[in-house]
Amino acid sequence: MGDFDVADRVSVGLHGRSDEMIFEATVRDPSSELYGSTVVLRQLMSFQAKRRGRRALEVLKKLARRQMMYHSYAMQVHGYVTPGNDVEQDDGSFILVHGYHGSYSLRHWLQLSDWLPTLEATLALDEEQVRRVGDDSVGGPAVTRQLRLIRILMRDLLIGVNYLHSHGLAHTELRLENVHVSPIDKHVKVGILGNAVDFHDNDPRNSTLASNDERRKMMIAFDMRCVGFIMAKMVLRELMDSSTFLKFKSFLTKGDDPACLREFLLPILCRNSPSGNIGLQMLDRQWGAGWNLLALLLATKPDKRISCVDALRHPFLCGPKWRINPSVDVIRWGLGSTAVRMAEDYIYGQHQRRRLAYFVELMEVLNPNPRTENWLNILPGHWRLLYCTGKHIGLTLRQPSPRILITDVFLTFAQTSDSIDPVFSLTSDIGFKIMAESDWPHDKSGSEGTLSVTSSARIATGRIYIHEQDGDDSRVASSRSSRRYLRGKWRKVSKMKELPASLPTVNITMDELDVSMSCSSTLNVSSAQKVLQEIRTQTPPEMFDLSKIVCGTYVDARLMILRGVNGSALFFTRSNSRADS
Repeated sequence: MGDFDVADRVSVGLHGRSDEMIFEATVRDPSSELYGSTVVLRQLMSFQAKRRGRRALEVLKKLARRQMMYHSYAMQVHGYVTPGNDVEQDDGSFILVHGYHGSYSLRHWLQLSDWLPTLEATLALDEEQVRRVGDDSVGGPAVTRQLRLIRILMRDLLIGVNYLHSHGLAHTELRLENVHVSPIDKHVKVGILGNAVDFHDNDPRNSTLASNDERRKMMIAFDMRCVGFIMAKMVLRELMDSSTFLKFKSFLTKGDDPACLREFLLPILCRNSPSGNIGLQMLDRQWGAGWNLLALLLATKPDKRISCVDALRHPFLCGPKWRINPSVDVIRWGLGSTAVRMAEDYIYGQHQRRRLAYFVELMEVLNPNPRTENWLNILPGHWRLLYCTGKHIGLTLRQPSPRILITDVFLTFAQTSDSIDPVFSLTSDIGFKIMAESDWPHDKSGSEGTLSVTSSARIATGRIYIHEQDGDDSRVASSRSSRRYLRGKWRKVSKMKELPASLPTVNITMDELDVSMSCSSTLNVSSAQKVLQEIRTQTPPEMFDLSKIVCGTYVDARLMILRGVNGSALFFTRSNSRADS
């Protein structure tokens, strides 16, 4: 300990446990290569803490073959201090000596009010730096600057984690508190690796080729999930709040598909951002590529999680100057995300409606789950209506009495357990408000209510015909030329030289309907009839008369398209419990 000048304080960003004591010190031994440099002395008190320290030394020996990578992406361990220089002692003190990389962990950087310009200055971003992420400029709007910085940090983090995985190690403790940004070499450091775990079991009784391969996949999947949490907190600053992050994590723990995270988080992201949430804008860019990467990192099934190498090739982490070839799944995701964004905006012009209808039809051509078995597995759940390609009738020009504002429209599929055939209980819930007639354009408050329509639905294999020569009785959607679908970038996705004569669908057959309506205010019979008539006027007829839904043409984990008897398409997104509920 005589080799160090110990400071009387420590930086706030140095993260420790209850069984550790942390000191900052300066090396004062002139014969040392570290002379004059700042280091961290981590005094390990308990048996578990000393075991972590010994493990950090073991990992150092294992990674020493590629020193440059180790120094760039891991917090360098310089050595240790013990009374008798015996690292195996359990009763004596054990002090691990490792590198000091600035006063902040990544969590503390992100908690600064001016974190963006401060971190940009720390990384000394210039044109040479931003070329590492496929960009060629600095500055710009806040969204562009933040996205550029997150690309730099995420790519560095993934390179460091991949470095560990390629050496047969899993980090197992990736958190914002354990990640540091070095102002010296401008790299992300992934901690001292005291809890790093070998992919292969050291016990020969349990070590087989199959078990080791399974263990390796599980360890990598665990690290990638941790990387997903780090990315989520970097992009969505609201998740830095512990209560909000608990809801976010609970959503995933319950088994909800992370592909639906946008629908889950949308209310809380827009709550305090009337001009637009920056994190939401970043994830929505490039046709929703950020949401896709987040879903792949946090996938419910470990074998579905993306690897470090594939994540580094993902469009969200590649700047505008890099030419990338996204997979078919990523392009299909982008198509659906674009349709969702368009549906969220009020559709004013006929050209917008035509474009959205085209996107819906293109999604039907690229349906990833055409088999009936896929529909039976994916269909159960709560779906929110986003858009209908049929006729839209609003309030502005008609000025009816009463003034009814339609809020959310949901379609719920629940599979019945008392039937051998695939039968679903189907419920359409139409939320509405009865507004005051005097000032309804400015005051949207009023009595709330719900119109519910229930029925039973049977699912069977079917087809939809899209060529003009097929009979009118069989054709539900309007015909479109092959050239419309197979031009440009969509040619690569479909891999079809010409459009097929028909597409696989599922036919939906309804039983009898049961209609009920509830309202927070008391209505007489005449008023209730007028309210019901106005709801039917503004709502797609298929949502009131469920028997008019004839087939399903597209479904995945987050989106669904159903077709009505008149050919109109109903576009849904899966709705889980909300983050603000």
